[in-house]
Amino acid sequence: MFVKPLRPERALVQAWAPLLLRLVIGFGFMAHGWAKLSRGPDKFAGLLMWIGVPFPHFMAWLTTLTELVTGFAMFIGAFVAVVSVPMIAVLLVAMLTVHLQYGFSSINTIGLNPVTGPEFGPPGVETDLLYIGGLVLLALGTGAGALSLDQWRTRRKERTRKILTA
Repeated sequence: MFVKPLRPERALVQAWAPLLLRLVIGFGFMAHGWAKLSRGPDKFAGLLMWIGVPFPHFMAWLTTLTELVTGFAMFIGAFVAVVSVPMIAVLLVAMLTVHLQYGFSSINTIGLNPVTGPEFGPPGVETDLLYIGGLVLLALGTGAGALSLDQWRTRRKERTRKILTA
């Protein structure tokens, strides 16, 4: 089967398009992991205990470390397809146990304070779904893209293969 090659400008866009998505997702996960770590995993364990998660202290540490490690891996574009799986798992758990009860919108306005302005309630599932969509796109569609460790590893393998077959 013949596959039509991409026009050069289209190939350039496909190489660079995943970069911003990867950086935002990676930074977002690291920021959430860092927030849990800096406040102390015991506080997060209390939340997990309240919603009925088994082994809350273990799960607090596991979630925190998962967010930090996979967020960093995504940020540098390392093993993007692999790290997307635990990232999606964390998002699904958060979505189903915490955010679903607040509906869809990530911005739930609950009132207006005359002094401080708008007051917001807990977020719904919108942001979780956006993260999941981005992760699926990176893992199954575009790949890590430009300036990624995955791209560097692929190019290195190709050079090695060319040298060995020459």
